[in-house]
Amino acid sequence: MKPFRVAIVGCGRISDLHQLGYRDNPDAVIAAVCDTNKATAKKKARDWGVEKVYSEYQQVLEDKDIDVVELLTPHHLHCSMTVDACSAGKHISVQKPMALSAAEADQMIAAANKAGVVLRVYENFVHYAPAVKAKQMIEAGEIGEVRAVRMHVSTGNAKNDFKIPLSAWVWRFNEELSGGGPLVFDHGYHLFSLGYYLGGPVEKVSAWIDETPVSEAGNLVHIDAPAMIMFKYKAPRCYGELDVEYTPKMKMNSLYYADDDRIEIVGEKGILFINRYTAKTVDLPELMIFKDCKTTPIPVEGVEWHDSFIATTRAMIEALKTGAQPRLDGPTGKAVLQFTLAALQSSATGKEVQPDLVA
Repeated sequence: MKPFRVAIVGCGRISDLHQLGYRDNPDAVIAAVCDTNKATAKKKARDWGVEKVYSEYQQVLEDKDIDVVELLTPHHLHCSMTVDACSAGKHISVQKPMALSAAEADQMIAAANKAGVVLRVYENFVHYAPAVKAKQMIEAGEIGEVRAVRMHVSTGNAKNDFKIPLSAWVWRFNEELSGGGPLVFDHGYHLFSLGYYLGGPVEKVSAWIDETPVSEAGNLVHIDAPAMIMFKYKAPRCYGELDVEYTPKMKMNSLYYADDDRIEIVGEKGILFINRYTAKTVDLPELMIFKDCKTTPIPVEGVEWHDSFIATTRAMIEALKTGAQPRLDGPTGKAVLQFTLAALQSSATGKEVQPDLVA
């Protein structure tokens, strides 16, 4: 089988992590890059050894050599760009969050089904090796039936070279373009995906989302934190929570974003701890289990954050090769989106919200 030929559309900072999964990959190759800033696209092409450079998305769609489009564009463009790619017969990997609304997600799913192409949401947290191992242990009955999934994220400050200029991400504070705030809606989609992956579909959500005013390069913006989201799974006697904090004075060890993401899965017989995603804030193994009166580290390979990007890309290509269902296919991506939007709606209305009813 010939390698799948992929076009990366959107050459922002995160694209450097997305391209890792195509290095030395016999089953897929980056055949083109596209960005409205052609100079940026040319630089990425040079860095990654890619021949074709486009500045117009339509050029990608008209390129018959392209099999897969990987969209790394602002959220408000996800729906229209996905639908157009489906119409052109391209498989789609769209960056999280999937869309701005469930109605948009439905359009994307319908377009993929009509065209007979694969649609998946690019979400690396559910492909992070400790999370995958934790899921396997849950399914093997290691901790019994799950009773609670507790998730935490604090966004702090890290001194590293992974910098993103304000001009490149200020659009995230415009809800017409982003769909919601940068922590609960944007980064939160990682955690909501993980909560869904580990505990299953969610029945109802209650949330409280505060705002913190922040001055960035002379611009006053509002960070959607602190926040507390509580939810009930459809599975019997199973609950979850997500707390989100903005802690810019907290220095963290991270090669990338300064996000302290930690997860605790409580079962009838034991507890699983995922102690790290992006930043490393606790001096503990990435995955541990408490069971039978003792805590035991669980060995896992591929625990750096960039490893999750490699795993996510390779999972997509494997699904294309085998016809297997992607971990976050269209319907699952929509369910996670509804879960995320339910938190926003609950906080705005002061009422409990059922994700299945979010439009």
